[in-house]
Amino acid sequence: MATASMEELRKKYEVVIGLEVHAQLKTKSKIFACDSTEFGNEQNTQISPITLGMPGVLPVLNKECVNMGILTGLALNCTIPEFCKFDRKQYFYPDLPKGYQISQYDQPICINGHIDIGGKRIGITRAHLEEDAGKLVHMGSSGIAGSSYSLVDLNRAGTPLLEIVSEPDMRSSDEARAYMEELRTTLRYIGVCDGNLEEGSMRCDANISVRPVGQKEFGTRAEIKNVNSFKALQRAIEYEIDRQIDIVEAGEEVIQETRLWDDNSGVTKSMRGKEDAHDYRYFPEPDLMPLQISREWVNEIASKMPELPAKRRERYVSYGLTPYDANVLVEQQDIAYFYDKAVNLNADPKTANNFLMKEIAAFLKEEKVTLEETKLTAESFAELINLVTSGIISNNIGKQLVITLLKEGGSAKELVEKQGLGVISDESSLRNAIENVINANPSQVELYRGGKDKLFGFFVGQVMKETKGRANPQLLNKLLKEALNS
Repeated sequence: MATASMEELRKKYEVVIGLEVHAQLKTKSKIFACDSTEFGNEQNTQISPITLGMPGVLPVLNKECVNMGILTGLALNCTIPEFCKFDRKQYFYPDLPKGYQISQYDQPICINGHIDIGGKRIGITRAHLEEDAGKLVHMGSSGIAGSSYSLVDLNRAGTPLLEIVSEPDMRSSDEARAYMEELRTTLRYIGVCDGNLEEGSMRCDANISVRPVGQKEFGTRAEIKNVNSFKALQRAIEYEIDRQIDIVEAGEEVIQETRLWDDNSGVTKSMRGKEDAHDYRYFPEPDLMPLQISREWVNEIASKMPELPAKRRERYVSYGLTPYDANVLVEQQDIAYFYDKAVNLNADPKTANNFLMKEIAAFLKEEKVTLEETKLTAESFAELINLVTSGIISNNIGKQLVITLLKEGGSAKELVEKQGLGVISDESSLRNAIENVINANPSQVELYRGGKDKLFGFFVGQVMKETKGRANPQLLNKLLKEALNS
């Protein structure tokens, strides 16, 4: 697809990207039925007459879905209208038993919001509630798309979704990824979606077009359906940009269509012509009353809003963390909560972050566990950080102890006392250790006194070894210099 001149060709075009994100709401039951939404159970065991679209059944709206929709809208800086309604979106597909999807069309629950990424504001057109379809399981090894037949699993049918539609404000795959990551982080912090792309609880459709630089009118867009990872999103966008530029450069027209991303081959493939809204023949859902949302209801939900990622980053930077470290910490929600608890117990913010991002992160990665699965408590961690920052134990001893606490738990203070790990600040003891090191290394002493100052680090290391890492660093440096220069 890409040619040697593609880099130059790209300079002639501007890419326009808008994302439609389907976030599965973390309710225990479906949006219009009491069936469970639990993931991974046996096929067709989480169904009911409502899910199956049986004649005579009526949907009943799950209020918690509305609460989560309002909360999300507020977190995304949206307006929550006083009135919204549900509509029938007509289309036939094997995993959609009713032959239509209950969604929201012209009067959704959230409108006119935005997310800020890296100093740029990305508009959010709307967010609307709807039910998910089921799932087709393709079987066999021959026939269309490599399958000889397909089975239908309706466990997912009726699962509550919030579809969040951005404005076409993104101009690169990097911006699209940053928007998607910030959106997922926000949804996780407010507790409405787990953001698990692998399980399909957050799915993204990307609308992409290209236009000559300076042209105001948008080009013809192609939609890439159900991209399920950040890396895949970027790769799909990059491929589609090049594909469309090639088409336009050849004097042809881009077709408005829906395409699928093939992650193995790294290409998008045509799926079907892209529908417009009129193709779905929307009309108001006759079995559900329009919904009136009072300002008291909105205010009640707003009062429960947790601290959002952007504000949390600002707070962490005010502690002295770099913007990069603050962002890394925020992205790991469980660790961020643990960190906050330790800081509230008077742990030094910068020292605590260093331990979390280095020693603790390395341990979790190596052991393939989460922080919650270890035996380290925030109380013991804060105690350890205080022992380090107060000079009672050295930083190196602290690094060793945190691994013990992760594995075995317990009190940091009690471990220090039990193992005699406190910092040695007694001058007499340190002078004895320094004398032992000098006597054991006469040639290095001679070289140091002959002008090889870099050997000072060698002597520091040897004294630390002699004292099992417990020497007070500042006092050690002072006494060692005195001894070597005498």
